[in-house]
Amino acid sequence: MSGARRRLAAVALTALLVLAGCSAGPLQGGEREDPGSDRLGWEDGYWHDDPVDVTVDDGLNESERRRVVARTMARVEKLRGLEFESRVPVEVISRAEYRKQRGEGASDPNSTFNRWNDQVWEAIFVVDEDASVSQTLDTVFGSSVQGYYSPSKEEIVVVSESETPTIDRTTLSHELVHALQDQHFGLGRSPETQDAQLAEDGLVEGDANYVERSYEDRCAGSWSCLERPERGGGGGGSFNQGLFTTVFAPYASGPDFVGDLKERGDWAAVNDAYEQYPTSMEQVIHPERYPDDRPTRVSVPDRSGAAWERFDVDPEYDTVGEASIYAMFRANDQLGDHDRYDYAHPYSTGWDGDRVVPYRNDGEYGYVWKSTWDSPAEAREFLDAYRDLLRSHDAESRGDGVYVIPDADPYDDAFRVSRSGATVTVVNAPTTEQLDAVHSPR
Repeated sequence: MSGARRRLAAVALTALLVLAGCSAGPLQGGEREDPGSDRLGWEDGYWHDDPVDVTVDDGLNESERRRVVARTMARVEKLRGLEFESRVPVEVISRAEYRKQRGEGASDPNSTFNRWNDQVWEAIFVVDEDASVSQTLDTVFGSSVQGYYSPSKEEIVVVSESETPTIDRTTLSHELVHALQDQHFGLGRSPETQDAQLAEDGLVEGDANYVERSYEDRCAGSWSCLERPERGGGGGGSFNQGLFTTVFAPYASGPDFVGDLKERGDWAAVNDAYEQYPTSMEQVIHPERYPDDRPTRVSVPDRSGAAWERFDVDPEYDTVGEASIYAMFRANDQLGDHDRYDYAHPYSTGWDGDRVVPYRNDGEYGYVWKSTWDSPAEAREFLDAYRDLLRSHDAESRGDGVYVIPDADPYDDAFRVSRSGATVTVVNAPTTEQLDAVHSPR
């Protein structure tokens, strides 16, 4: 993982590595002579195809860890075609220390930003009115994350209680790709919107997953590889299907995006993409739209009454994008037997831009969500699916595009849904009487 971002905290979605730190200094023990200078496919005394003499069942001692990390670095750079510029530090911390560093429980769910963010996730029917996005993320990540790469510290951080932990070769290779990316291109950017963040992760995580898959292909063929340890649970925690589907999008769609770039111009084309990140998840899900098909910038004029105001955050809006819209329909059982992590679905394909603007009024909340589509037909398809989603929550039609979800449902609110050409606008308020106060009709 590439690190925490503004709206989506970093979370490891694969079986994350569990290993202890390794000390610096050249290793001895590879079967071939060391080169006179650093070479692609050689790191710290080991060539990429050298064997390593270790026993993984009882964990790895310090010398074994050094051998494994050195050879994995050599293999990663061989597969990726980039030379590591320096060794990658590995810090091991306990889960208690990890929670302390995250400040778990210290995030105020009633802060201005968190209340604003709750409305964004409520707009896509992923986190309901009775839940807090910040607390949901803290619960999941505090108990399940086992390791990650930190761009700010330029190191891999591992959460483990063991002095001789085991190691998963795939996730070690994955995290080392992030270190390699950081050394060559720099990571830790902070895009303004949810969609832009996911899109950039589509390149970063897609690159790492592509190399990880290539690593496993070699392990099934010409390379001698360590056995993978049994995957243990990360400590449990709440599971929100919509949230998981959203944050998993870069991991699922990113490798094919990177593969498409590689077909265009080998690794040089992938490297160039770090100078021109994809601007939307639409470009990641549909690589043929990269880099020319950029999303439309949607505007939402403020037509609220005097009692309603936008939040004091910068920016005051968010863009959820195609992947999050797909996750909305997936989380609400609207996609039938469509492959769970195939993010190209007719309900969300055709997206061309959107903006969610949350509002507040003395402890009450609402939002305006405006989306534009490639054609009026695409907009109608989305609108029909969205109305079906409302009906799945027992929404009652009040006429003129107004729906009310009853109090028994965690999304109980009033909605005004309308379409004009290729644009769909959703206005949300606690009651039908307040819809015009949040966003008056023209």
